[in-house]
Amino acid sequence: MKDVDPESDEETPYECFECGKIIIAEDSPGQCPDCSGPMRNRRMPLE
Repeated sequence: MKDVDPESDEETPYECFECGKIIIAEDSPGQCPDCSGPMRNRRMPLE
């Protein structure tokens, strides 16, 4: 697995833990625009 720079300027997919909504953004949205749930960077593995 390659390392991903979390500070990169390229667009990254983020997924909501609560409702599953996926958005593409350059910066972490923090909260889901639909349900206000926490968002995760999909390029970072879950552990």
